Amino acid sequence: MDHVRLSDAGDSVIILDQSLLPLEEKYIELATLEDMAGAIKKLQVRGAPAIGIFAGYALAALSKQQCRPKAISSCCGASGSSDEGFMQILQDQGKILKDARPTAVNLAWAVDRVIKAVRVEMFRARQEDPMRLNANAGARRLAEAAAREAKAIHEEDKAMCKAIAGYGLEEIKRVCEETGHNGPIGILTHCNAGPLATSEYGTALGPVLLGSEQGVEFKVFADETRPLLQGARLTTYELQKAGVDVTLICDNMASTVMKQGLVQAVFVGCDRVAANGDTANKIGTSAVAILAKHYGIPFYVLGPSSSIDMNCATGEDIPIEERDPEEIRSKFYEKPVAPEGVRCFNPSFDVTDAELITAIITEKGVFRYPYSDSLTVFSK
Repeated sequence: MDHVRLSDAGDSVIILDQSLLPLEEKYIELATLEDMAGAIKKLQVRGAPAIGIFAGYALAALSKQQCRPKAISSCCGASGSSDEGFMQILQDQGKILKDARPTAVNLAWAVDRVIKAVRVEMFRARQEDPMRLNANAGARRLAEAAAREAKAIHEEDKAMCKAIAGYGLEEIKRVCEETGHNGPIGILTHCNAGPLATSEYGTALGPVLLGSEQGVEFKVFADETRPLLQGARLTTYELQKAGVDVTLICDNMASTVMKQGLVQAVFVGCDRVAANGDTANKIGTSAVAILAKHYGIPFYVLGPSSSIDMNCATGEDIPIEERDPEEIRSKFYEKPVAPEGVRCFNPSFDVTDAELITAIITEKGVFRYPYSDSLTVFSK
């Protein structure tokens, strides 16, 4: 799915509006910082890796806009030179993008990576002419550096997703072999961590899509994922388009399908993983993990290594976004389903304790509990 990309002109970002799926497939073009941050807040683009890709392209587009003559003249002298003015504007724009979704670490990671690449290019340009210590790299050269880094983030994500899919597929095959399970492999997933949330194979759905290509049969149970129904609207949409056997269930039905022996493993994505393995994902994920533990079903978190935040000690340190109460009271309903004025608590994410997670699967391999030991590779 080509659902996040830089425009041909390079000064805007084109996305598939996920808030309209599955009823309408509509691509929209975003050219202003306000619209870009709004697209993240309104979940027009969503999924931690996809948000990171989008943020990279957003900064690249905004950088290209700084190449316009009027923009160049406005940033010249902001901090003594057009280069420093360019960087200050880019950093301010990056902060606004970061604040749009604080829980997803990929967003901040991608923003910081693009800004760093632009700054490196600025210093490289100055070093090429040591006789002119204040020589400016020029807006065009800096914008090209931003675009290169954004495209690199996207291409790396594609490779990461395929690697994650491969490791996940090997893991579930091993589990089925050890347990003697024959026939279609039952997978339960919560929220959406497929191609729409990332690129190509996705993370949590990656093993299913890759395995299906290789002739492995899966039967997926997709939680609807209240209150925004990402499982119902997006996961079933992706799996149906891929020809995978998928069954939609309400969130409170997960225990029933597990108890009936229909689920061999749970695959979920992640928005942030703390250094001890505690993982933030869509609200309701921790309840699924508790159920899986009770029924002896392996519970896997799949995501890129960029989602692992070694500066975050435990899940208690992960900021949790709280969203509009109307998502619970009235969204997707013709009429409100709760009394007017009733108090609502609407956190977008919860944290699954590390000891409930069988393994964390990244493009670098399979990591197992205790994660404070196994994840140390990311701190080196």
